[in-house]
Amino acid sequence: MCVGIPAQVVELAPSGPHTAIVDVDGAQREVNTIMVDDEADVPLATGDWVLLHVGFAMSRIDAAEAAETLAFMRELGSVYDEEFEAFSSDLP
Repeated sequence: MCVGIPAQVVELAPSGPHTAIVDVDGAQREVNTIMVDDEADVPLATGDWVLLHVGFAMSRIDAAEAAETLAFMRELGSVYDEEFEAFSSDLP
């Protein structure tokens, strides 16, 4: 299963062209932006949101979509954690 995670651009080109530092819930990573650099006539900017997968910014998304997706992912995470905990507690 492939999951894209919304990430916000906090710094552009820290180590060269087609790179950016992005933030996901306080964790920051350098990613490759080549797939979104030529995606629109408007250059990628600090504050923009991207969909991140395996170290690559795959596409741009707007802030509303990012917030909705992050909320959904957090919701799934807690549901999964609760189910796993319940499943584990049934073990002998």
